[in-house]
Amino acid sequence: MKFIDKLERKFGRFGIPNLTIYMIVCYVIGYALMIVNPGILNWLSLEPAYILRGQVWRLVTWVLYPPSTSGVLWFAIAVLFFYYPIGTSLERTIGTFKYTLYILSGVIFTILGAFILYFLLGGNVLVGNVFSTYYISLSTFLAYAMCYPDMQVLLMFIIPVKMKWMAIFYVVIVVYEMIQYIMAGAWYLVIPIVASLLNFIIFYFGTKDFSRYNPKEVHRRNEFRRAMEPQGRMKSGSGSVTKHKCAICGRTELDDPNLEFRFCSRCNGNYEYCQDHLFTHTHVK
Repeated sequence: MKFIDKLERKFGRFGIPNLTIYMIVCYVIGYALMIVNPGILNWLSLEPAYILRGQVWRLVTWVLYPPSTSGVLWFAIAVLFFYYPIGTSLERTIGTFKYTLYILSGVIFTILGAFILYFLLGGNVLVGNVFSTYYISLSTFLAYAMCYPDMQVLLMFIIPVKMKWMAIFYVVIVVYEMIQYIMAGAWYLVIPIVASLLNFIIFYFGTKDFSRYNPKEVHRRNEFRRAMEPQGRMKSGSGSVTKHKCAICGRTELDDPNLEFRFCSRCNGNYEYCQDHLFTHTHVK
């Protein structure tokens, strides 16, 4: 993702460290308001009709809506075992700036989706918390699953399940919900889902950026770098340092002076291949 890498080099200092904690604080405040005075949340929701009438605070206060409105126990479990560990781990994995950009883009897309829906419905007032951070939190989970697809978690604290299977399960559920909404004539409820998940769609399907944070991919790149260092290019038994080394077979120009080596422009990284593997290797993405 060259564009975002450029943004990070230029604006990386504006990343918000520990953003997950601030998000959880918003959830706690919203949950407390829901318990003390549920009616006050109606003044905080993302309602374009009221925003255009001057209630601009709704552009920010809607994030106070907790992703789940279940009991206190389930909310505490979700924070301790879902939002905090996954959010903080994802921030460490992709970096503070990219994580901040990922979350804020989800927020911005959700706001844009609310206004698009407002105009599609002819300027009618939306219903309560149609737009919340639930699917933004789900997009964080999906991003984490793309980074650590083989990591196992205990479903219901008993059943070990890999993250990639849980991600697929949630995607199937979301698609099923959207189909149900469309079949029931409530097509407008699909827009909040798509808008909230648009950050994941752009980051992953548009760039495949999350795959490079996969631990196996990181380990493979590190192994290749070590192999391509001068000491890794020493010809065994000769003490000579080679200039070229095939990333597939490991042959160098010392093995055959007639061998030709080229770097692959389609691989993500500086991967060099001999003439026998230049056009037959699997491209590194």
